[in-house]
Amino acid sequence: MKAKSIVRALAAIAHESRLEAYRYLVQAGPAGLPAGQLSELVGIAPSSLSFHLKEMVNAGLVSSRQEGRFVFYSTEYEAMNSLLAYLTDNCCGGNPCSPVKVDACAATQKTHS
Repeated sequence: MKAKSIVRALAAIAHESRLEAYRYLVQAGPAGLPAGQLSELVGIAPSSLSFHLKEMVNAGLVSSRQEGRFVFYSTEYEAMNSLLAYLTDNCCGGNPCSPVKVDACAATQKTHS
């Protein structure tokens, strides 16, 4: 992906409702979800959801298809994977990323017990 496409994709999901809708679409798989069901899951009015979905469609992260009276939205997984690849390219300077320290997690659990 080119830098302009990356910025457009990040801007498209840089909103709480859009990010939540996008996550539901990713979880739904290639079949996607009908707009009405997605509206219920996210908890926003269909007209508001339509605005947010349009932003993600314009960024290439989501596509739509008509099936009878229903509009289904689904994730464009190739675009999602390209975005993730761009963000993680040369992660840790090409060195293996170090895992989260187990003892740091254990210390946090002890203070919350």
